[in-house]
Amino acid sequence: MTMNTEDWKDAFPTSPNQDKLEKTWEKRLLENEKTASTLGLPAPLKPQPLPIPQDVVHPTRVQEPQEPKQQKTASAHKGPSFSGRSVWSTLLLLAFVVSSVCGVMLVLKPGVSCPTAKDASEKAALVGNLNKKAQPGIAWIKIRGVIAESNDSSPFSRNQGASSIAKSIRSAAEDKNVKAIVLDINSPGGTVASVQNIYGELQKAKQQGKKIVALFRDVAASGGFYVAMAADKIVAEPGTITGSVGVIMQTSNLEGLFDKLGIKITPITSGKYKDMGSYARPMTDAEKALLQDMVSETYGQFFAAVKAGRPNVKPEDLTEYTDGRVFTGERAYKLGFIDKLGGEEEACLLAGELAGLKDPKILTQRGEGLREFFFSLGSGMDSRALAKQLESLTTPSVSYLWMN
Repeated sequence: MTMNTEDWKDAFPTSPNQDKLEKTWEKRLLENEKTASTLGLPAPLKPQPLPIPQDVVHPTRVQEPQEPKQQKTASAHKGPSFSGRSVWSTLLLLAFVVSSVCGVMLVLKPGVSCPTAKDASEKAALVGNLNKKAQPGIAWIKIRGVIAESNDSSPFSRNQGASSIAKSIRSAAEDKNVKAIVLDINSPGGTVASVQNIYGELQKAKQQGKKIVALFRDVAASGGFYVAMAADKIVAEPGTITGSVGVIMQTSNLEGLFDKLGIKITPITSGKYKDMGSYARPMTDAEKALLQDMVSETYGQFFAAVKAGRPNVKPEDLTEYTDGRVFTGERAYKLGFIDKLGGEEEACLLAGELAGLKDPKILTQRGEGLREFFFSLGSGMDSRALAKQLESLTTPSVSYLWMN
């Protein structure tokens, strides 16, 4: 079937240019027909119009390139792809979620509570089960620096407070494999309550059958000397500084400085002794007498501990050398305040002898060795901890402490 020009126009609308072109074709066609009729030739066939492109018919429509069928099929079966960046993002998100959960648990963690007798027995049984394969040995517990409660709550700091030392002593006392405790002391002393806390834990350990040997290092004075009075035997080097049996309480008076600066402090108290020891005014005689009674009472507790722990010291030497003076380890050995001159090896062998161990081994609690390794990487950490403890002692307090 052949379509003429009019039929083509009705089927496919054309643009103005196309209409002009078709009129030119029709005009030439008529001229050809006239020429053919004049010459007696057959009429020429009408030329068929060219197909009109779709972009000409609909100039605003843009056809999208078609993807080959094979490529579509391959992409349809292709699984999800993960780039390296997306993997790291997922891991970072997971780490953030875990750290957030741990932080919430630490915030909501309940406070410290006193263990019941049942809890203590269960803990002792658990420790015994974990250490069934361990051999009997010696627990080595260190006391370093000022003996006081630590005010540093950072999780990355070494906990050397009095409570931590007391806890180590309790753990050693509950461990059936621990037959003796060596108390390694290098301390000028500390606050009264902290020293007495450690001393009390050592007395309880002795009641549970543990033998205790104290080892004096460079300094074992005042409170460091006090805790050693709970030991069965004491070992020290000849040049160790020890003694300083006594109590000290210090207050400051900055009244002269305040007068120069024009500063006046007016306290409002509920009683006349409430601001006793204030740094803004001199201390009265009555206040001095009250504080002296407290210091004397605390000193009596110290003297009683030394008398009970060193029964072989002569009474006259006990009275003379408990007036706050310091003396060497060699003098302490001659007076009977220590039992043997030596160091680590002598202390270990002596502890093994008291406990009946032929070849005494030092037992290390699980996790302590790794923790000490990491903390030992910072050489200045011990000095910073000591400085913080000394800062806490600037508040007026009664201390078994040797200061120079």
